[in-house]
Amino acid sequence: MNEDMFTSTGYEECGLTREEVDLRVSRGLTNSNTDVRTKSVARILGEHACTLFNAVNLAMALLVLSTGSYKNVAFVAVVVSNLVIGVTQEIRAKRMVDKLSIMTAKEVRVMRAGEVRGISVEDVVLDDMVLVSHGDQIPADGEVVSGEALVNESLLTGESDAIEKASGSQVFSGSFVETGSVRYRVTKVGQDGFAAKINAEAKYVKPVSSEIVDTLDFIIKLGTFALVPLGIGLFARLMLSSRFGHDAAILQTVAAVIGMIPQGLVLLTSSVFAIATTRLAARKVLVQQAYCVESLARVDVLCLDKTGTITTGAMEVSEARGEGAASAAYTIARALEADANETSRAIISFGEGRGLVAQAAVRTVPFSSATKLSGCLTVDGRALAMGAAQFVLARDYSAHEEEVRSFGQLSRVLAVCEFDGFDDGGRPLGRARLIGYLAIQDEIRPTARATMEFFKRQGVDIRVISGDDPYTVSGIARAVGVPGAQRFVDASTLSDEREVARAVEECRVFGRVTPQMKRSLLRALKAQGHVVAMTGDGVNDVLALKEADCSVAMAAGSAAARNVAEIVLADNDFAHMPEVVAEGRRSINNLERSAALFLMKTVYTMVLALICIALPPYPFIPVQMSLVSTAVIGVPSFLLALEPNHDRVRGSFIRNVLSRSLPASGAVIASLFLTILVARILGWSVSELSTCCMLEMFAIGTALIYRISLPLNPFRLFVLAVVVAIAVFGCTVFSSFFSVGAPTLISVGVALALSVSGIFLFVRTFAAVQEGRGTAHAIDRIIARVESLNAGK
Repeated sequence: MNEDMFTSTGYEECGLTREEVDLRVSRGLTNSNTDVRTKSVARILGEHACTLFNAVNLAMALLVLSTGSYKNVAFVAVVVSNLVIGVTQEIRAKRMVDKLSIMTAKEVRVMRAGEVRGISVEDVVLDDMVLVSHGDQIPADGEVVSGEALVNESLLTGESDAIEKASGSQVFSGSFVETGSVRYRVTKVGQDGFAAKINAEAKYVKPVSSEIVDTLDFIIKLGTFALVPLGIGLFARLMLSSRFGHDAAILQTVAAVIGMIPQGLVLLTSSVFAIATTRLAARKVLVQQAYCVESLARVDVLCLDKTGTITTGAMEVSEARGEGAASAAYTIARALEADANETSRAIISFGEGRGLVAQAAVRTVPFSSATKLSGCLTVDGRALAMGAAQFVLARDYSAHEEEVRSFGQLSRVLAVCEFDGFDDGGRPLGRARLIGYLAIQDEIRPTARATMEFFKRQGVDIRVISGDDPYTVSGIARAVGVPGAQRFVDASTLSDEREVARAVEECRVFGRVTPQMKRSLLRALKAQGHVVAMTGDGVNDVLALKEADCSVAMAAGSAAARNVAEIVLADNDFAHMPEVVAEGRRSINNLERSAALFLMKTVYTMVLALICIALPPYPFIPVQMSLVSTAVIGVPSFLLALEPNHDRVRGSFIRNVLSRSLPASGAVIASLFLTILVARILGWSVSELSTCCMLEMFAIGTALIYRISLPLNPFRLFVLAVVVAIAVFGCTVFSSFFSVGAPTLISVGVALALSVSGIFLFVRTFAAVQEGRGTAHAIDRIIARVESLNAGK
């Protein structure tokens, strides 16, 4: 505290005066801006609106509008829909998480000018005298002035055992008072606090970890680089041919270049993930970053925080030994119920479940750091006490040590004893007379074992990371079936990156882990090529949550953990994780299948534009491309993307997609090239050429849909019927809207012959690629080159 930041006489009893508070406020010494916040609405809008994809489509729309042909701007609907879906989904998730933060906010009691006042956390100032008691969260770092308490710092350190606090002890924001009460002086506010410093390290923009996003960005960039020279070249060639006016040249050019950007795939991706997040929301799973569903589906290592994930955060009585031990402990817990901690609540629940009756108490002895026990004096004069065996039994402990150790790895053993009485300070009088023992342990989630079994079947490695003793954590991990749980390490002994890298490869359980070490463990796993997910609920987990490829937080945890996590389990039930993985797998597998349809068009559009620079005209206008895209790409891809699909995700996204789309693209290019040559020889009009080309694209596109839909089922047959119906109605009933000219007998014959030839070429090439023979080697080299460019970006 600065020398001029005076404090009034009787400060420890009366707190700060109004003038002292105002002085600190004027100097910015308040407890504001201590937490990680969710994105603002303006930032969300900006991130979704200011993209290369939107910029390219806006430029194309303006060019079309300049011609006055408004129906050819229909492609903008895809752009607007994509923007609305993305923004709506993210704002909805933001508001849900903000609501959770508001619900956990509590008023802080401070002593000012001799009066106890309730203020918000943000209004606490340096040197404030804060009063906290059972159940309160500590709002800012400080030093205890008076009182005693047990404080749970698990959200900060990961250690579940309560820490004793007395005069001179340091307390930290984000921790909770389990029992007792203290008055403390605030020594650090705002960004200087322990929790705020951890949060500050997490305040960086985490890039989206999504192979689909990366692939789409690459395709959009590649398409943008290609469309500028191709668009200029095609427009110039059309104008120089003297056959087309300015408006017609613009429409044909725009029709060519918009096909190079897979608009529908961008919209489909947003739609599929929006549907996934809606389904998960119905299961109390809030998805803040839609693309993280894909990351989780690809995860091969899952890092779990013990408290709140494997365990509920509550305690339970696992065993009672000794006649009367349970009744005596129940009597003590009932007597101290008003100031009950997790241990007392576990004993009360245990006693109620067995119909025990508590004796009335005439005096209570709360837990004290001096005595290390709690107790009560009953109406019939019995002085009952319980606590850690080594403290309650004191000099007699060695005689009972073997029995205490027999309770097992998971248990914390409480000795229940009777004494002659208690002195004025609450110290027991006389020698302890042992009644029996109670074993207390973390309450393991009933669904934990089944969840671990799911991930084990799916080939996902589990790492349990905790601030607790590694021996205890290992026991809990073994109890729920974590493979290799016996291989544990005390993370405080890991001194450098080499030791950390070796530990994450050899061990499955990590204890005594600091927030910074959690982050180091995840970085080491990612450096070894793993896709890593992390679950947590406390401030101590924030750095690791930010580092993970996919982060999952519990709603009951700290606001910082919720705000940085990509997924929040609103009902704090880790058993939802298999459902999240299943949604991710359905989304990715179906998107890979549907993306083949979109990239088919992207590839053949680029090559067709190049061909038409040499052999104009370009055979389509934008509204015709919209019909083709709707029939053989948009509708079937959307319907197929909704199918259940829980297959494990294998291989890279771009390789899986191109191996299906390139054979179809090659067949379309060959058919259209031959059609353009025939049209020039026979002197067809542009209308006859475009109609013939559309029929061929419908035919080959339908063949691709059929191939990726195998094996057929009633739903997939329905999809094929819908595709044919759209094509037929578009070319007949709505022919005038889509500018489809009436075909001649010759053009129909040519279209039919080239369609059959194109389908035959596609089938042979597709089979060769899947079987790795013949033309597969050339296509594989193309795919490898694209993968290399995508990786280098």
